[in-house]
Amino acid sequence: VGEHEADVKAGKISIASPIARAMISKSVGDVVEVNTPGGVKAYEILKVEWK
Repeated sequence: VGEHEADVKAGKISIASPIARAMISKSVGDVVEVNTPGGVKAYEILKVEWK
């Protein structure tokens, strides 16, 4: 979503976030790794929803 619509608790991340940028061109079931200040974190894409 856009930066003004982002709400992590509601599962909506901004397209400008490092997590969202890492997920571009990925599909359900893919795992993406993101560098964070606490180290590398891995996320599995469970669902993609368009509204």
